[in-house]
Formats: sequence, C-alpha cells, structure tokens
Amino acid sequence: MSAAIAAGPAPDGPTTLLVIAKEPLPGRVKTRLSPPYEPAEAALLAEAALTDTLWAVRAVPARRRVLVLEGRPGPWLPPGFEVLPQCAGGLDERLAAAFAACTGPALLVGMDTPQLTAGLLAPALGPGGWQGCDAWFGPAADGGFWALGLAEPQPGLLRGVPMSTAGTGAAQRRRLVAAGLRVRDLPELLDVDTAADAVRVAAAAPGSRFAAAVDRLGRRVPPQREPAAEESGAGARPRSASPGGGGRPCRPAN
Repeated sequence: MSAAIAAGPAPDGPTTLLVIAKEPLPGRVKTRLSPPYEPAEAALLAEAALTDTLWAVRAVPARRRVLVLEGRPGPWLPPGFEVLPQCAGGLDERLAAAFAACTGPALLVGMDTPQLTAGLLAPALGPGGWQGCDAWFGPAADGGFWALGLAEPQPGLLRGVPMSTAGTGAAQRRRLVAAGLRVRDLPELLDVDTAADAVRVAAAAPGSRFAAAVDRLGRRVPPQREPAAEESGAGARPRSASPGGGGRPCRPAN
C-alpha cells in the first residue's frame, strides 16, 4: 500500500470522480474469464480490479468520490466514497445518469483497468485540467473507452451511443466533437475482459492487488476451441467496450 493511500484520501479538487461498477459476484462479473477461471475466481479478480481502481481514485484530488454501483457495497469499498445505485436501462442511460448526478466538472472511469494510477489521471485533475478543455477521453484498446470527463454535465452526449461494440469509443468521441467540445485524450489502456488480458494487465501493474490475485490463482491460458456459429462473422459477440464491463440492465434506483 502506498504512502498516499496510508495517509488518507487526497485533498479536495474541482472535479467529481465517478467509478461505475458491478458488485463482484460469481457468475455476474467477468464472465469471459471463465474458462479458464471458475466463476468464483473470476469474481475474485473483479474484486481486486475494482479495489485497485477505488484506491487509485481515493489518492487523487476530487470534489466528490462516487461509486455508481449495481449491487451492494462490500468490505472492498474504502472510506471516503458516496455510493449511488445505477439507474435502470442500457449502459448509455446508466452513464448519462451518473453524470446527471453531478454539478461542475466530472470524470468517470470503469472497474476494468486496475493498472489505473494517479499519474494517469493527473492531466485531467491538475490545476489546468479544464482550462481550454471541455472533455477528457480515455480510449480502451478494445475500441471502447475507460475514462470520460465533462466540464459540465451533459447527459445527452451519452444517450444513444451504441455501447459494448468495437466502435463505441470512436462513436462517443465523435459525439463530443460534433457537440463543439474541445477534447483532450488520456493514454490508451487495456480493459480486463479475457484471461490473456488479465495476464497483460497484471504485468503492467506488478504491485497491484489485481496482479497479486492473478499470481495467486495462476496465469492461465484458456483452452483452444473452434469458434461457435454465434461467435463468428457479423454475429460475433463483441468484447466489452465501455466502462463498467457489463451490458445487463441494472437494478432501478431507489
């Protein structure tokens, strides 16, 4: 654990930080890790990824730190976070609702990039982060995005963007530019969707809880198999390409 984490949360800043996530329950999260991991093991990796993400967010300046959660918080949640339930609807609606709950600048990240560090977020959260900038965009290697920041909440910029496709990130960035926003980019990161992704991300974050969990469970290679009919051609199931790592409707807000 770093000195910054041990010393408590980072000081206040102008930006609300949002983490959109699902409760790490077996069979509900990181299902593409199975095989080679069992559902309970995939949930352990998801919990480690979420925990690393939350502590990284806790270590940077923020006006508010908000976990937008499908499910219930657990002992993995560090202090200093508000918890809001995800709204009902598609992922675009849930992301839009997360921004609608904010005033002023807000930056949203998902739970699928445990290699996230304070340094990666620093350009958007520094003193000049919003000077001459209306939006921040963090592309994901699978064609989605791992971070999205808006100087002013504009939920309509997310509604209707096709989620969980290889073109999600490009479509979302085009939407920002078409609205006349000045967009700055954060570095590209790899989401953890498959066992191969898990190994690569663990190697990129050797001191993380996620890397420790991968090492404890073993760096596994999924069995080779012929593509199923529904996984080939135009009907192929895409990689998760958006924050939160899920496309299921969530529990209604209450």
